[in-house]
Amino acid sequence: MTVVRSLALFVVAALAEIGGAWLVWQGVREQRGWLWMLGGVVALGAYGFVATLQPDAHFGRILAAYGGIFVAGSLLWGVVLDGYRPDRYDLAGAAICLVGVAVIMYSPRS
Repeated sequence: MTVVRSLALFVVAALAEIGGAWLVWQGVREQRGWLWMLGGVVALGAYGFVATLQPDAHFGRILAAYGGIFVAGSLLWGVVLDGYRPDRYDLAGAAICLVGVAVIMYSPRS
């Protein structure tokens, strides 16, 4: 159950961070206005809190593993919301990152 909870928290963190950055991007680059940027700032702040809910107590480990989730999630976000079409190297890189997440977070430790 701990792995399921951890993975769910990583997904929520990715939605908050990637979504927040996307909202800021939309507000600035696409000139959608300050409300979009404000929403992005709030979402980015929420991301910081979600990471503290991870069952592992090691900040460095959590953030290192989350990096792999961020990479894969960013590509998926681009596909769903921006029509981005990842190539095989994008997909291979994301797969490598996700394997890294599994090794860092869920390897048995003594």
